[in-house]
Amino acid sequence: MKKSRIVGVLLFAAATMLFGPAFVVDPSLANSLFRHLGGADVLGAAGMGAMALGAMGETTILDIKSLIEKQGQAWEEHKKTNDDLIKAKADGKAVADLEAKLAKIGADMDNISELKAQFEEIMTKLNRPGAGGKADETAAAEIKGFNAMIRADFQSKGKPIPAELNADQYAQYKSAFFKLAAGVTIDSLSGDERKALSAGSDPDGGYMLPQSTVGRMVTKIFEQSTMRQLANVQTISTDKLEGMVDNNEADAGWVSEIGTRSDTGTPQVGKYEIQAHEMYAMPKISQKLIDDAATDVEGWLASKVSDKFARVEGAGFTTGNGVGKPRGLFAYDTAATSDDTRAWGMFEHIKTGANGAFHTTKADPLQELIGAFKDQHLQNAQFLMRREMRTAIRKMKEATSDRYLWEPSLQAGQPDRLLGYVARIDQYVPAMATDSLSLAFGDFKEAYTIVDRIGVRTLRDPFTAKPYVVFYSTKRTGGGAVNFEAVKFLKLAA
Repeated sequence: MKKSRIVGVLLFAAATMLFGPAFVVDPSLANSLFRHLGGADVLGAAGMGAMALGAMGETTILDIKSLIEKQGQAWEEHKKTNDDLIKAKADGKAVADLEAKLAKIGADMDNISELKAQFEEIMTKLNRPGAGGKADETAAAEIKGFNAMIRADFQSKGKPIPAELNADQYAQYKSAFFKLAAGVTIDSLSGDERKALSAGSDPDGGYMLPQSTVGRMVTKIFEQSTMRQLANVQTISTDKLEGMVDNNEADAGWVSEIGTRSDTGTPQVGKYEIQAHEMYAMPKISQKLIDDAATDVEGWLASKVSDKFARVEGAGFTTGNGVGKPRGLFAYDTAATSDDTRAWGMFEHIKTGANGAFHTTKADPLQELIGAFKDQHLQNAQFLMRREMRTAIRKMKEATSDRYLWEPSLQAGQPDRLLGYVARIDQYVPAMATDSLSLAFGDFKEAYTIVDRIGVRTLRDPFTAKPYVVFYSTKRTGGGAVNFEAVKFLKLAA
């Protein structure tokens, strides 16, 4: 067995033991690639068929170096096929076979890109402090975080803040919480457990999740949410975040030593407000599974709730209408006017020149988009788009050099790029259609702020969905734009 193969198997085993099956290569992706690469197609001719992705349903970690090499080969084949397609169209020849071939290569490249991202995620976790058996947070930090959640929760409801829990009391709270989650009645708890549990209880909202569970949820939600990785995220202890908007500069000018000095204007200062809205998740599990000693109730609850929260947030932070939910970045009004003349509260868009598509295979609209920015917003700028948009852009070239715009990552740990800027994929971005905003570019951390009110509450409900137990969990979060010059959009319109 080759050394790279042995390393791959060891990595797979280590990742499974440390992080569970949620963090290993997605079998559907591997099987899809295996089907694509197994035949005598163009990618097989490029040497990709030699990559053993799996056999008999077993998925293994790929040798990352080989994966990157094959991605580079696929990209070269993609460019060659696209050039052949352009020439065939110009010559009036039939292009159906070339179009099918190009679509096939594009689909394989998408799968390779996702596999590479999953591999790099595992490597990041293996290299993270705490991997290999040590806790990511010390016990003291966990207790401090839980007490902060309790303090903020009681404060927001105008209730007297209880005394902070010490290490023993927090241990009793965690023990009591997961006993209740497993179906033990409160009367069966010890006196110390019932006393500790009262600190995090709320007659209307269940019990506060232990800090360790919340930490696992927060990490998983972050890893699944592209907008959380791009935007500015702030934790608050109240129901909203308020900030100041100061876009106007104070007037100034030159004057001679004895010249007349007239009054200068005073900048206008505004205010923004981002509300933390309540979202909920209601994962279900059978009591029989809970009773199974092998079931990790804490891990199950953290995984299921975070998955549902991540999906709800993903839509909210991109297209939410702001009514009982965040206002998504793509839900604001836009105009085809520059920063100097456009009203604050409205983003700028650049039209592609065709409804629902690009008017050409050249880069004109994307170059115009970059050129519309002030310099300070380009330093940390990134592209954000759907996969379908990536597929379209992969075929595009610069108008003068005939160079392809897309730059697939050919180095571990490095993202794909477009015109030199990082390109990120998020399927919550609006789909390509007439007048759609299916691509954004800019400094997202400067443009959009996400707020989280600390704490997650869970109420165990064994009655409404028998024979299942429902864990009704709630969390408050919100989001809104704070700088309307830091991000701009590509609008698919004539």
